[in-house]
Amino acid sequence: MLGRFRHIVVEGPIGVGKTSLARRLAALAEAEAVLENVDENPFLGRFYEDRRRYALPTQLFFLLSRVEQTRRLAQGQLFVPATVADFMLEKDALFARLTLDEAEFELYRQLHAGLHPQTRAPDLVIYLQASPTLLAERVKKRGRAAERHLQDTYLAELAAAYNSFFYHYDQAPVLSVNSEYLNFVDRDADFELLVQRIRDMRGPREFFNMGI
Repeated sequence: MLGRFRHIVVEGPIGVGKTSLARRLAALAEAEAVLENVDENPFLGRFYEDRRRYALPTQLFFLLSRVEQTRRLAQGQLFVPATVADFMLEKDALFARLTLDEAEFELYRQLHAGLHPQTRAPDLVIYLQASPTLLAERVKKRGRAAERHLQDTYLAELAAAYNSFFYHYDQAPVLSVNSEYLNFVDRDADFELLVQRIRDMRGPREFFNMGI
C-alpha cells in the first residue's frame, strides 16, 4: 500500500501526532507498528517538574529502551514484510544535548558508544512539524498525567532542535510535513492526501504543506 517503503519512521517533537500517524500507516500497510515505550519511563513526570535534577536518569532510561527496541526491530525485519515506527535511535542524542550538562553528556556519550547500537537507515522518514503553540495545545488536550508540568519553553526548544537535526539529516529520504492544518487521525481526506504524497515521493527531501 505504501509502495517501495518497507521501513518507515514517523518523527517529530512531543505532541505533534507521530504515534497516532504511525499506527494508522501501519494499519493501512498491514505492517508492524513499533512504538516507543514513553509511558514506561519512571523518571519522565519528574523530569518535566525538575529538568535539571532528572535529566540524566530520564535520558539513560530512554537510551537503553531505544537501543533494545532498535535491536528487536532489526531482528524482526527479517520476518515481517514492513514496519512503521514512531521513533529513530539517531534522535536520542538530540534530547541528550538539549537536557544534559557537559559532564552528563560525556557519560551519556561513553555509554552510547559502549552499547554499539547498530541501526539500518529507514526507507523513509516522515518528519511532522508544528508550531510550539500548537504543540502545547495538543499536549494539554491529550491530558497525560506525566506531561502536566511540561513547560511551553521546553517544547519551543525541542521544536527548534528537531528542525536543526532534520536540516542536517541525510541518512534516508525525508518527507517534511507541516501538520498545522492537517488531522491525519480524524480526517480521512487529510490522511489520504499524505498517503498519496508518500507514494509519489521520488527525491531525497520533499515537503508537504497545506495552509488554510
